[in-house]
Amino acid sequence: MLPTAEEVKRELEIAGELNPGPWIKHSINTGIAARNIAEKIPGMDAEKAYIVGSMHDIGRRAGITDIPTHVYDGYKYCMEKGWDEVARICMTHSYLRMQDEFDYEPETEHEKAIKAYIMNCEADDYDKLIQLCDSLAVDYGFVILEKRFVDVTRRYGIMEGYIKGWEIAFKIKEEFEARMGCSIYDVLPDIGKTSLLTPKPWKPPVKQVD
Repeated sequence: MLPTAEEVKRELEIAGELNPGPWIKHSINTGIAARNIAEKIPGMDAEKAYIVGSMHDIGRRAGITDIPTHVYDGYKYCMEKGWDEVARICMTHSYLRMQDEFDYEPETEHEKAIKAYIMNCEADDYDKLIQLCDSLAVDYGFVILEKRFVDVTRRYGIMEGYIKGWEIAFKIKEEFEARMGCSIYDVLPDIGKTSLLTPKPWKPPVKQVD
């Protein structure tokens, strides 16, 4: 089950009030990228792609959190709403390597729940699409994959798992392009312009202590 586009708009408005930040525009742009790519692929539902793409980070509504926390919070929130198709994307969007991400035993309960879910999940077209679009969308528009990877590394540092994920992102890109008959970059507005911008990495505001 999916929310409507109008419900998505309202959910993001509320989320932006609860936890302001560039993640809201990033989410919307992820949805736009997913829709534009899905429109070029026979058999894919562009409206569904837009909805699940726009809602992939909804777990961040609760605050600035790490990857496992916002993944699981988004999953729980969407399941409570009955939006199981969005809940799935909340779980899968950050784990491009899927089962290969979990070569360790998680310690926290939500990480254990994520591992159990991913280990029993095979990535479909929508999982792969949002994993890709999450790496194409920024708050100020769309960028080539290499630019986005540098942006993430500037914020979080370099980790071996990231690089392995990059390889999968390029593979997904190539798979979709073969089905589209064109470059994914052909359907992302102004990507040439925005890829040349170099804004400073966003950092959450420091709360004043009374």
